[in-house]
Amino acid sequence: MRLLIVEDEVKLADTLARGLEAEGYRASHVGTGAAALDFAARETFDFVLLDLMLPDMSGFDVAETLRERGIEVPVIMVTALDEVKDRVAGLRAGADDYIVKPFAFEELLARIEAVLRRAQPSEATGGSPLAAATGPVSFGTITIDHVRKQATVDGKPFTLTAKELDLLTLLVLSPGKVFSRHEILRSVWTMDDDPLTNIVEVYISRLRRKLSGCGAQIENVRGFGYRIAEAA
Repeated sequence: MRLLIVEDEVKLADTLARGLEAEGYRASHVGTGAAALDFAARETFDFVLLDLMLPDMSGFDVAETLRERGIEVPVIMVTALDEVKDRVAGLRAGADDYIVKPFAFEELLARIEAVLRRAQPSEATGGSPLAAATGPVSFGTITIDHVRKQATVDGKPFTLTAKELDLLTLLVLSPGKVFSRHEILRSVWTMDDDPLTNIVEVYISRLRRKLSGCGAQIENVRGFGYRIAEAA
């Protein structure tokens, strides 16, 4: 596993790199958000440990830019801020988890392992409805070509990250059907239900904001799950 550490505190970054390499990871280090985005454009890696407070931009901006570019590499946000609003902002920007300084190295390892485990494909999900998506599907003004990983609204390109596209495709393939959180996790993230992550809720929230004005909305059927419907 190749990891990218985005941290401007050199001493901390070196300590983390040595510890992670001792655990069998290959660690690279950059100290700015711009360097992280440049690295992501040139190199392939499996995981990002991303500091929130960087000298040139916030970790929120880095995570959001990665997702906008369709880079779905798992991200853990590292910060000294422990307000709920900061954790929520990090998750909504595209982070998969959040850890607060100072932290025990054993906790960091456990969080990395959990995020990577959730990111691994599962053979048990071969029956996902997404696997049956072989051609364009539409709902209202939205058209999705899941094979080509493209979406349009009224014929104009509609920018979505890879996971947002998967989630929207799942809902559009069965309009009106209520998908449980468990079904969404298995179909989109190929993982079994995990009560320690709210990734479904985060992506539903992001997709709702992007669908605003598109004639469609994602409804929350309390106690059951989510479905796509025409906007009121």
